[in-house]
Amino acid sequence: MTPLTGAARDHLSAAPFTYTPVGGTPHPQPGFQHLERRLRLGRTDFRGAADDLSRWRVHERAGLHVAASADRAATDVVVLMTLGIGRAGLRIPCRVVAVIDEPDRQGFSYGTLPGHPECGEELFVVERQPDGTLEFVVTAFSRPASLLARAGGPATRWAQRAMTDRYLRALDQIS
Repeated sequence: MTPLTGAARDHLSAAPFTYTPVGGTPHPQPGFQHLERRLRLGRTDFRGAADDLSRWRVHERAGLHVAASADRAATDVVVLMTLGIGRAGLRIPCRVVAVIDEPDRQGFSYGTLPGHPECGEELFVVERQPDGTLEFVVTAFSRPASLLARAGGPATRWAQRAMTDRYLRALDQIS
């Protein structure tokens, strides 16, 4: 994770979200595509998994370059992720809208900012089940925001599902 500072941080901190309602991830939103994927993890260290998630390690392990205004997800932290190389990479700006901090559920959600190819929200949660196993749940609502995402049609949905699968597998691969 690279620190996001200066003008880039200030610009994203002041940017409006590209959708409404902000904070709506747990509930289906009309007019958006919905996605929920979950994976039972092989790892059993709840605190370690929650720490890896909140410190952006899942996103990095999934193949994104992460620059954030804080080393841990917290409400109003801005994050600029890129997929690809250099300026040719896909820019993915977001801001954290909520943090979940419960004894058996830890995670956060972030919402899209201008320049993101989609508009909507994504929620990442590690859940400890009664039997001690861990599940990683990714929930999202989104719709295309850029011309490229709209033109992609079904390929855009496929890409979102593929990235979600990378997130899910990434949390089990971090040691």
